[in-house]
Amino acid sequence: MKDIRQIAAQLSAVSDTPLLEARLLSEAADGDLDKLNDAIQRRQKHKPISKIIGKRGFWKSEFITTSDVLDPRPDSEMMIESVLSFFPDKEKEYRILDIGVGSGCLLFSLLDEYPNAKGLGIDKSDKALSVALKNRNNRSAELRLTDFTTKDWTDGMGKFDVIISNPPYIPTSDIADLSPDVRLYDPMEALDGGEDGLNAYRFLSSSVADILRSDGFLFLEIGIHQEDEVKTLFRNAGFKYKSTRYDFGGIPRILIFQK
Repeated sequence: MKDIRQIAAQLSAVSDTPLLEARLLSEAADGDLDKLNDAIQRRQKHKPISKIIGKRGFWKSEFITTSDVLDPRPDSEMMIESVLSFFPDKEKEYRILDIGVGSGCLLFSLLDEYPNAKGLGIDKSDKALSVALKNRNNRSAELRLTDFTTKDWTDGMGKFDVIISNPPYIPTSDIADLSPDVRLYDPMEALDGGEDGLNAYRFLSSSVADILRSDGFLFLEIGIHQEDEVKTLFRNAGFKYKSTRYDFGGIPRILIFQK
């Protein structure tokens, strides 16, 4: 088997943490040199380490991840912290909706925090839902193939205490400038937010009020420089802006609204 430092040297051009990644790849190969060499070659082509080994840690769990879903990202853990701060009673029977559920990391992490809650995760990608299904385990969550950009997508859903969404928000013209790890290996439909990156927020601002309880809250992940525009969209749709939460780099990351 290769020495960890030898593997790290091979990864140094594509990784900020080559020693850590070398250990992860070595552990995943479990003594199989051919498997290890193949993994190294894929990482050298910028394939994320998580999508090579097929899983990534998020919040308090590990989740299966593939090229059909966004990789769970540390900055998105701010979504979990934000919900917990607005809903401190973990024993209540909340209804939680995740719009664009992807791998399920957000919804399932919340359900782990709220054992009596029930969740609904929707996504327009059946491939993404198949990944979420593998991650669901015994959590009390329904997964449904639904496109929130279509008319009447909320019909029959009822009301929710918590609505969360990490929608596509990268402006189309910025896609080419994303790191190869993201641009080449995350699904484009989960990245591209249209010309100005705000298409998803326009659809959501015009439709989610009907399914949010009067004492419920809407939590949205946003991209850089989008805070003011998203606030305006939702205020114009009749929502009350409540708070902004910042990621580890000090960038506005989660906007919170109420009807």
